[in-house]
Amino acid sequence: MSIGKLEPVPLRDIWKHEERDFSSWLEGNIELLSETLNITFSAVEREKRVGSFEVDLVAEDDDGNVVIIENQLESTNHDHLGKVITYLTNLDAKTAIWIVSHPRPEHTKAITWLNESTPADISFYLVKLSAYKTGNSEPAPLFTIVVGPSAQAKEIGKEKQDMAERHVLRLKFWGGLLERARQIGFNLHANRSATKYMALGTGAGKAGLYLNYTVWSEDKTGIELYIDTSDHTRNKNIFDTLYNQKQLVEDKFGESLIWDRLDIKRASRIQYLLNMGGLKSDESNWPQIQTTMIEKMKKFHAALQPLIKDIQE
Repeated sequence: MSIGKLEPVPLRDIWKHEERDFSSWLEGNIELLSETLNITFSAVEREKRVGSFEVDLVAEDDDGNVVIIENQLESTNHDHLGKVITYLTNLDAKTAIWIVSHPRPEHTKAITWLNESTPADISFYLVKLSAYKTGNSEPAPLFTIVVGPSAQAKEIGKEKQDMAERHVLRLKFWGGLLERARQIGFNLHANRSATKYMALGTGAGKAGLYLNYTVWSEDKTGIELYIDTSDHTRNKNIFDTLYNQKQLVEDKFGESLIWDRLDIKRASRIQYLLNMGGLKSDESNWPQIQTTMIEKMKKFHAALQPLIKDIQE
């Protein structure tokens, strides 16, 4: 049995011109793209105008949603990426397909980002087109999905958006807390700036000990002494030293604390939680939450500071 060898064929040897040749061919052979993407196309229309632009192909999917197809028989470029986005938005399309010969990493990443960042019903495909023949056979096209939509991509995008929202809210929350502390005259964290992180801390007077404010998204905030000197044994020894004075500390603070030795972890902490609301509470409640956090931190600091001073370096 004689077995042929696949040989690549330059796309321009088959289709000299993208619009006149390739787009015309694809319009009549759209089922080849359908098989690759598992999308049924109907009502295929070539060179539909969008303002002063022309979309290579416009079609409908099984649900009657608009699909735009942009063809590029060369390496991806910014011009065609812009066209893909322009056509999709102006035609209220749900799916954009960009067919290219050579996808650049930068544009592959851009299409991945679009799939992560757009609503769940919007899809972007970056498809690589190649052609091959064996011996004297006719050239055969091959479509390969480089990037496509997925539930995982949309979930990643949602998580990124949620994270970005939390960062903005934290900056605003910590900025308000620092300003409130300044007005009250409690300057323990006066050298700190608002941060996008869930904790806002300052040194407690000994290396590796930190007095932190903490805020969660939904229902709680807190204050804590976080112990992490980078030495597991020393962290536990410091915690045990303070724990031996537990009753004294809690009597001075005025309430029970959470003594969290965290045996399997390097760090330890002493914590107090406020269940008054969190980051996503109505912002009109933030001043009361922040004021209470500051008042509790003032008492917390006063209760622990004499013992922290006595810890040997």
